[in-house]
Amino acid sequence: MKKLLISVIAALFVISIAFTASAGQYDKITIATEGAFAPWNFTDSSGQLDGFEIELAKDLCKRMGVEYKMVPQAWDGIIPSLQAGKYDAIMAAMSITEKRKNAVLFSRYYAATPSIFIVLKNNGFDDLKTDVDAITLDQVSPEEEAAMSVLSDTFGGKTIGVQAATIQERFLQQYLGKSVEIKSYDTQENLELDLQSGRIDAALGAMSYWVPRLNDEKGKDFNMVGPGMTKGPFGEGVGVAVRQSDTELAAMFSKAINEAIADGTLSKLAIKWFTFDASAKE
Repeated sequence: MKKLLISVIAALFVISIAFTASAGQYDKITIATEGAFAPWNFTDSSGQLDGFEIELAKDLCKRMGVEYKMVPQAWDGIIPSLQAGKYDAIMAAMSITEKRKNAVLFSRYYAATPSIFIVLKNNGFDDLKTDVDAITLDQVSPEEEAAMSVLSDTFGGKTIGVQAATIQERFLQQYLGKSVEIKSYDTQENLELDLQSGRIDAALGAMSYWVPRLNDEKGKDFNMVGPGMTKGPFGEGVGVAVRQSDTELAAMFSKAINEAIADGTLSKLAIKWFTFDASAKE
């Protein structure tokens, strides 16, 4: 009887330790961001991380009751480094796609923005017109299909710049790869420099990146052309990525995001950084 009692007490002790470890598992987390994709995330003149996701991470972690730190990580290798345990989460304008779901677990999405083409003013593309302003690629209508044909014909034989390993690169490969030359870049900044100098004919990127740029001095020579594109290879919006085993952490982020939507914080941050509301609404 005494041995049985000791065994029971020992088992309860082990369970208690395990529960405590689980409950406190996410008291402190590290979040990676690219730090080179303004206004989502960037490194300011003093070397500090700043941007929409930097402020959002602070708000979400406060709601979650966890201490956190953010670290910069180059886009190339950002998922493998998460899987290797270098950090606990990614907030880096990462769109939720089926392919990425095979590698990481996502929170619910917190922002969504169309992808658009950007060209230099007066380089022959300013009059690009289609009958639709938006293309939704999960269910393409005849009008949207006609608009895709216009894009293919207009950019046929031209060089389109895109950041490597992004949803925009995947779209070009899947839909325009046979008609255009795709030039991939390690960062959005390097892509923009080549567009400015005329080394590429157009760029494809997130509207949330380009709209603020078009409104400042650096974007005075650029024009947005063609329809905005969503769904299909562009994914289901931007979310927090964690390791697939960290289901509790993903749920914590999702709950905090829902709270930030409900009280208007997410919308305010989106308007502040993008100049339009790209936040999730439901």
